[in-house]
This record gives sequence, C-alpha cells and structure tokens, in this order.
Amino acid sequence: MSLFKKNPFGHYLFLKKIIISIFGIISYRRYNGFNKLNIEGSEILKNLPDNKVLFISNHQTYFADVAAMYHVFFATLNGRDNSLKRWTYLLKPKLNLYYIAALETMKKGLLPKIFAYAGSISIERTWRAAGKEVNRQVKMSDISNIKKALDDGWVITFPQGTTKPFNPVRRGTAHLIKTYQPIVIPIVIDGFRRSFDKKGLMIKKRGILQSMVIKPPLEIDYDKEDANDILKKIEFAIEQHPSFLKVISVEEYAEQERALNKKREFWSSDED
Repeated sequence: MSLFKKNPFGHYLFLKKIIISIFGIISYRRYNGFNKLNIEGSEILKNLPDNKVLFISNHQTYFADVAAMYHVFFATLNGRDNSLKRWTYLLKPKLNLYYIAALETMKKGLLPKIFAYAGSISIERTWRAAGKEVNRQVKMSDISNIKKALDDGWVITFPQGTTKPFNPVRRGTAHLIKTYQPIVIPIVIDGFRRSFDKKGLMIKKRGILQSMVIKPPLEIDYDKEDANDILKKIEFAIEQHPSFLKVISVEEYAEQERALNKKREFWSSDED
C-alpha cells in the first residue's frame, strides 16, 4: 500500500488504517471483554467479492453497531470464524469498508468527525433535521457517493434511518438496491441498546449478552421485483417487519430477561 494512496473520497488510506486500529483497540473489550458479542454466520463474509456488497441491519446505537461490525468483518477476514479472539486482526483492516450515516450526526463534535474518516458516507436526511420533521429532496451527490462506495468496496446501511425499533424501512434503501443491484447481506443485532447509551459511546451496563447474526444474501429477482417487494424483504430480513412485534405481559418480559441473564457469560480466558 502506497503511503499516500487515497480512496475515492480523497481520504489517505494510511490515516484511515491508523484511526481504525487505534479506536478498534480502545473499543475491543466492549465486545470481547466486560461484554461479549456472540456471532453467527460470519463465514458468509469469506465468500463475498471485494466490492458491490451492501449490508443492511437494524439499528440500536449511533456508533457501537458500526464499530461491532468493523470488528467482526476484520476478524473474519483475518481467519477468525464467529470470534473476536486476539485483537491483532485490527492491524490488518479492510480499508474499502464504508457505512452510511446522517451528515447531521457526523458533524457534531470532534469525535464523530474522526469516526467519519474511518468510512462514513455522510448523507443529508430527507425526512428529519435538528429533531424536527422535514420534507426535502434527495441530494444526487449523496446517491452518487453511495454508488462510489459500492463500486469501491463494502457498504453498511441501517435502512430504518433511526435507532427506534420497528420503525418503517426507508424506501430509499430499496431503490438503491433496485438501481445498483449489489449483493445484499442482512444482519440482525441485539444487546447494544442495553449495553450503551443512544450514541453508543458511553457504557450503560456491563455483562450484557450481545448478538450479531449475519444471514445469507437476499434472493432478489431484479427483473420481476420492484422496490416495494424489496422493501418488504428488507423488513423481514432484519426482523423489523410489524409481524415480529407483539405485545407481551410484564411477567413474560421479566421471564425473558431472566432467560437472557442465564446466558450471560463471565470470562477472562478469551481476553488477549
């Protein structure tokens, strides 16, 4: 890798690598230390091409979700299936990895701006700004940047556009998939909302069971299926379709929490 090589967005790859490695080491014990991330399906990543792959996921925090995916992707590509054992995978990150984030979020403070250099495709939301509902046109430069990132590598997106569970999937994601026809990999995460604050920066509770399930590519017939068909597939794939939502009693919820607590593990041997 040339020392001053840049990606399509003009970012120096050596600087991106330094940022990812430093913040990866800082965040490592959040997923393989006082909290532990249970991973399923990471072997799927090994058979993917180097570009034109879109990961779709439910969303629980601003930054912790993406950080966890970076950890899992890098670990898998460095020979660790469903495991984050040994943090040395952070020294060899995949540098053509990107994530779609709200421009408003990535401009708030120095830390988000640093995180943006690690791979953010910052877009201007068309439906919400400064905590208020808005209705504005999609910026074509945002769309072209997403295409640029897909052409260069892998892209992570959260199609609901919010950390609130069971919010509708934004139609824009379905249109992107229909237009650019990437390989679409669904991911379902859980436990991050209990582990961290909304931004995913502050630790809210330790010893929480976290999970990440990576599913096989969506089967999409681009000749016959329209954006509405794809949108529905997304909702089911990331388990955010209304059919997954049910009202449960306080007693049933408490029993589910007790069951989760039994699965929590306290470990020390896996820490390297």
